[in-house]
Amino acid sequence: MELKDKLISSFFAFEEQVDVNSEVHNIRSEAMKNFEVSGFPSRKDEDWKYTSLKSILKEDYSIFPKKEDAIEYKDVKKYFIHDIDAYTIVFIDGIYSSHLSQTTHDKIDACLMSSALTKDKYKPVIEKYFNKIAPKNSLNSLNTAFSREGAFINIPKNTVADKPIQILNFSTGNESALMLQPRNLVVVGENAHVQIIERHQSLTDNAVLTNAVTEIYADKRAMVDYYKIQNDHANASLIDNTYVEQQGESNCSVHTFSFGGKLTRNNLQFFQKGEHIDSTMKGVTIIEDKQHVDHNTLVHHIEPNCESHQDYKGIYDDKSVGVFNGKVLVEKEAQKTNAFQSNNNILVSDKATINSKPQLEIFADDVACSHGCTIGQLDEDAMFYLKSRGIPAKEARALLMYAFANNVLSSVKIPELQKRVNKLIANKLNVSLGFDL
Repeated sequence: MELKDKLISSFFAFEEQVDVNSEVHNIRSEAMKNFEVSGFPSRKDEDWKYTSLKSILKEDYSIFPKKEDAIEYKDVKKYFIHDIDAYTIVFIDGIYSSHLSQTTHDKIDACLMSSALTKDKYKPVIEKYFNKIAPKNSLNSLNTAFSREGAFINIPKNTVADKPIQILNFSTGNESALMLQPRNLVVVGENAHVQIIERHQSLTDNAVLTNAVTEIYADKRAMVDYYKIQNDHANASLIDNTYVEQQGESNCSVHTFSFGGKLTRNNLQFFQKGEHIDSTMKGVTIIEDKQHVDHNTLVHHIEPNCESHQDYKGIYDDKSVGVFNGKVLVEKEAQKTNAFQSNNNILVSDKATINSKPQLEIFADDVACSHGCTIGQLDEDAMFYLKSRGIPAKEARALLMYAFANNVLSSVKIPELQKRVNKLIANKLNVSLGFDL
């Protein structure tokens, strides 16, 4: 049975298991109808021209895990940013792990999507924000149809979250192949502020396909800092769909660090619905072997006097493939827009590939918009200079690559996270530098 048919037939069994209000039930049913018509995207779709899902859709995925598997903190501690005090929301094979989590309802809500979908006190928030920001495409519809668990984060007006929130999704490998559909909703009220770290991590080499959807709503003057760490096993694939809607004077940033996995597709879209908004999208990709990472971004400037900044760096070795497909859309009313987009790449191997397509679509006439793309290899003159100063070739290569990616790291606002990402980069470059990065 093909995966699409398996998902459609499994949906009816899923609906019988879950307890949600009638409105959510109707949303799910409509979403499944949409997926049934659309199916999985293919290279015939312009946005998927350089990324094929065929190889990962051949697996016989389990749609629901057959049993729960309790894991100990010591076994997964290294995946936590454990040197910071943080709220943590942990899922194991898509099921909430209470003993690894620290949730809260004190001043803010950092808890479970399942609670938000079933409890009356959250009904107004769900009715206003759930499934309102994410476009109704096939993969979002599939996730909506099976949406049951994930993180629900609600930061009330004039509230600063007292510590960061970590969302960790582990797959144990109990199934030979498993498909997961986490759904996150983040609502940040007027003048509120939150920092969030998200990670998907396999604990074995068994195949796993995660189709995640995150909706983020930032009210007036809200501040949201969102960080994604993607450093998974060779048989783990991730389709990460994140959508951000911003109101006037809000400031939102999403940093994506892609260091591993079979196939990673990041769909990241910002919708600016107010004036004096600032949107930031930054990413570092370092991959090897036959790994594939695709960044598909959109910033939709709808109203005047707003800014957006996109800066993506990629380092590709062996037969790895990178894709950057970024669009800035400026409506006629969005005068005085300042939009910057940059994608710079290093091909370490002659067999590595990068497909880069930065785009500007501008209907306003009083804007400052720019985009650019570079693809090349390491600067031989810089390498010669470093080696002439007694630095071995391996370390010189690592230093140049680190310098190449450093301006993305410099905007990370959690020092402990910045240090962790620095270490991940050093490991990816297979070098131990003689100082702390």
